[in-house]
Amino acid sequence: MLRNLLKKYDTTDLVMYLIGAVLAALVIYGSYQTLSSGKYSRDVWLDFVIFGLAQGSIYSLIALGYTLVYGILFMINFAHGEVFMSGTFTAYFLAIYLDSTGFWNQHPIISILLILIVAVVVSTTIAIVLERVAYRPLRGAPRLVPLITAIGASFFLQYTFRGLYGSGVKTYPDMDVLKGTWTILGIEILKTQAVVIVAAIILMIALRFYVQRTKAGRAMRAVAEDKEAAALMGINVDRVIVNTFALGGASAAAAGIMYAMMFKQVNAFMGFIPGIKAFTAAVLGGIGSLPGAMLGGLFLGVVESLGPSLVLDGLGIPAPYQLKDAIAFLMLVLVLIFRPSGIMGENLSEKKA
Repeated sequence: MLRNLLKKYDTTDLVMYLIGAVLAALVIYGSYQTLSSGKYSRDVWLDFVIFGLAQGSIYSLIALGYTLVYGILFMINFAHGEVFMSGTFTAYFLAIYLDSTGFWNQHPIISILLILIVAVVVSTTIAIVLERVAYRPLRGAPRLVPLITAIGASFFLQYTFRGLYGSGVKTYPDMDVLKGTWTILGIEILKTQAVVIVAAIILMIALRFYVQRTKAGRAMRAVAEDKEAAALMGINVDRVIVNTFALGGASAAAAGIMYAMMFKQVNAFMGFIPGIKAFTAAVLGGIGSLPGAMLGGLFLGVVESLGPSLVLDGLGIPAPYQLKDAIAFLMLVLVLIFRPSGIMGENLSEKKA
């Protein structure tokens, strides 16, 4: 039997599965120890889940930008985190002005719409400029070239906005209407978290409808399937690609405003970690799949919120919540090893891989 296993799987496969089995055992053991200790009440676990859903909703919206661009160009836009940052950071100055005039709390809905418009305009513009200046000239180049360019564009945008807006951390003003909690189905939820979850679900449904049901969305899917054939059918491929970047930029801007509502603080480097985690969510769900990006973001947010307390606390690790980022990146590594296509991803053809 051992000989048959060695014929079917090489040594690397066996080592990887052994590592997976050890990690699974640690997760089960840590979870059992935490739950049996009764350290956390039911309300605390609910808070973890709700926070994870809100955080995961933000990851999902950012991840949509990654998966849209990958679906069209089969490249990873590592500057997408800075697209997320740029709109949110710029909108901060409008938020501060509105707060100083009293308009911020007197007209909260209009205020949120105004900063959202500013964020969308800035992020969408930067996404389009990136496509036109950094990526379009390299469209026929080997895969590694646009990847390196995207990393370079990411650093360029980080330090450009640091120079324009300063290196310090800025804090969005509090909005009185979003303070406190709502009770929904007997569960107390922070107003900011409830708004973020609902708004993200509405935006994800709207984006799904746009891609699946509109003429522009059908053109995007046609270009993703075969650029040459789509061009022969009269589709303007360049325009579709620009629209894709613009759509990804707009979703990143919306995610940025939700991020600011939840965490308040913004700075020139705020896009890096959420951007990497959104990429993890896109890979987890299946890069190139819109439902996969949405599901992957929500799943990652919940695991990142629950994991430290549920697993690491049971393993006796001090200050486990400081390792929440490690859990996210460990998930990325495991997905790339055991299921590179993701939860809902297709088995990539040789052309796409």
